[in-house]
Amino acid sequence: MRTALSSQPEELTRLLADVGSVHEAAERVRGRSIVLVGIGTSWHAAQHGAWLLRAAGVVAEAAHAADLAPYGWRPGPEQAVVQLSHTAQTGYSMEVLERAREAGVPTIQISGIGAGGDLETVAMERSYAYTSSHTAALLRLAQLSTILGADLGPLGAVPGAVARVLEAPSRVTEIPDRLVEAIGAGPNAWTAQEASLKIREASYVAAEGLSSEQFFHGPSVALDERDLLLVLDGGGPMAARTEAIASAVEVGGAGVVRLSERDLGEALSIFPLTAHVQRVALEFAEARGVSPDRFRYEENPDREQAFETVGF
Repeated sequence: MRTALSSQPEELTRLLADVGSVHEAAERVRGRSIVLVGIGTSWHAAQHGAWLLRAAGVVAEAAHAADLAPYGWRPGPEQAVVQLSHTAQTGYSMEVLERAREAGVPTIQISGIGAGGDLETVAMERSYAYTSSHTAALLRLAQLSTILGADLGPLGAVPGAVARVLEAPSRVTEIPDRLVEAIGAGPNAWTAQEASLKIREASYVAAEGLSSEQFFHGPSVALDERDLLLVLDGGGPMAARTEAIASAVEVGGAGVVRLSERDLGEALSIFPLTAHVQRVALEFAEARGVSPDRFRYEENPDREQAFETVGF
């Protein structure tokens, strides 16, 4: 995971120079409403992608593949489907993609190098805690949105912003006794959910991620001195409200760490803020002396068999 994490600035720089396939993909879906589909981290990427595409005036929505495939969903004739999968092997996501192809609507698959996708990201990661493939998928979505007309800000500055986060001193140095809560507004509500997923799967620390407003209306009451609140601040119209919520929680004794990335604008803040939470997940794993890479399979050989029985 550490190797993949540190590779991100270089990989993002490489992808910025590789836009030919993105132009081709953009023309296939231009003028259509778009459904973005994924599971796990790729579902969070789908949500980010919907935000970015809406900035281009595209009618875009994100959907979890398990809310579509088992229920017989098929795209309408005026739609297009963007499917995200690190490995192009995720069962429900692949089922949705195949149905879209059978229906004859345009599709774009974003996946790792060699997985057969339309827009490739990075080489398959060895760690199951996906980092570089996630930010690479986000960059592909940002490129697609820009070609379709979005003004997202200085996309070329993204690799440098991610590098700065990875090189900076650690902002989160202590693991809380009970819970890490991550909050963010707008697109960073989904960065907060990715923070929760990554912290749990890499370090096995209890974590939750919510939009700032959803957190405030009920869940905020539970936090106290045993907990840590990560505040993901990308600017935007909800920034002051998010800070007010964080300050209120701080009065109740919870630790609060504010991670602010406003220089690129709210839309592109998802990149450095994602790097922040990836670092937290990895550093928690290293502090606890656990592997972030293998879903705890090394602890219990029966776990791997059980998970493989369920299937991915």
